[in-house]
Amino acid sequence: MLVAATATGRDLAPRVAAKLRVPLAADVIELGRDGDRVVVRRPVYAGKAILTLGVTARPAVVSLRPSVFTPVAQPAPGTMDTAPADDGDGADRVVVRAVKPAAGALDVSEASVVVSGGRGLKEPANFALVEALARAFGGGAAVGASRAVVDAGWRPHAEQVGQTGKTVSPALYVAVGISGAVQHLAGMRSAKVIVAINRDRDAPIFKVADYGIVGDLFEVVPALTRALTALPR
Repeated sequence: MLVAATATGRDLAPRVAAKLRVPLAADVIELGRDGDRVVVRRPVYAGKAILTLGVTARPAVVSLRPSVFTPVAQPAPGTMDTAPADDGDGADRVVVRAVKPAAGALDVSEASVVVSGGRGLKEPANFALVEALARAFGGGAAVGASRAVVDAGWRPHAEQVGQTGKTVSPALYVAVGISGAVQHLAGMRSAKVIVAINRDRDAPIFKVADYGIVGDLFEVVPALTRALTALPR
């Protein structure tokens, strides 16, 4: 049984596992089989190590980190069975209310590109630079933030990337003015490509970045925005 490790999935999966009296393999980034066992791999210790687990319970309940797995073509269509829900006395009923973001806004956990800002932006008004860079990707990018700026009230918690925020695995993650605390790295290090912009060449974010730009973000980010905007669509 596969569940997305989103905010809703993290609430639902353990309830299902407890109801079935089986263990839960959570926040999985790799999935396979070894004979009758389901074998999974998941980050532990804020992403510093990868744990390999063999799940022997039936059914195996697994929550998958969003965007980590590449979709593949199905050789044949699946089948669907529809069964009526038995309300019973309502004692076991779970009500989930979906709260959607503002129209046009992308969720950081679902976007293919995430542009995140940190304390290096100095003040909330300067997040306009991050928003402009995200728009330059043509509508496919979401704006994220580090815990420090969310705690300071600069950005909403829904945009927070990290161990206490949302875990993201986009095709491209751009970190603007983010030093790279271990809690933040735990939430974004599984991105396919990581680009870091920071004036401190010793910032921890550069240890996980595929591309690093050491420089003043107030000069680098507008230049990147102009270059992306000029690209043919």
